[in-house]
Amino acid sequence: MIELYTWTTPNGEKPAIMLEECGLDYDLRLVDISTGQQKESGFLAINPNGRIPAIVDREAGEGHRVFESGAILVHLAEKTGRFLAASGPARSEAFAWTFFQAGGTGPMIGQIHYFKNAEERSDFAIRRFERESERLLGVLDARLSQADYLAGDYSIADMMNWSWARSGLRDLDAASRFPALAAWVERVGARPAVKAALARLQDAKLAAAERASNA
Repeated sequence: MIELYTWTTPNGEKPAIMLEECGLDYDLRLVDISTGQQKESGFLAINPNGRIPAIVDREAGEGHRVFESGAILVHLAEKTGRFLAASGPARSEAFAWTFFQAGGTGPMIGQIHYFKNAEERSDFAIRRFERESERLLGVLDARLSQADYLAGDYSIADMMNWSWARSGLRDLDAASRFPALAAWVERVGARPAVKAALARLQDAKLAAAERASNA
């Protein structure tokens, strides 16, 4: 059994999508980052960085933890032999776009959210991160104007980038400026496994809120 510790954020959606795509059974355990559960000792034992997502793959050995979303996707791809080429250019391309997201769209679009909701508003910071996010979305759009998926075939690269690209297009009202990217967001979002992952996360969040209100 795989235990998934996550929340309903772009980073938190990635491993749920991968688990659903691979058809793996998993125990979904929500970590409510709005209340600081990610900083509690139990979760820090799984991810010392105190960030979601993380998994414990008990099929791979007692206490086999994997944290950081990119590392989780690679672990699951190698575990199942799916969504990541075993060797060659396609594998390198998938890694390139996977790390592009980890160092690019996630941090940049995340900063837009932070500064727009900060107690002390900084228009300079917002403009700076909006411009960089738009540049990165343009890189994705250019690639997807040439290929249906980032690494050729549908892969962990697409699962890694999808949630943040969707968030960026929405937050920047940029779908019309990046039509190839917008079409890819819609195409990936229509996959049954993606729909199932998002629905399971939302259902679990609603159930947790209902339990809390009845406590």
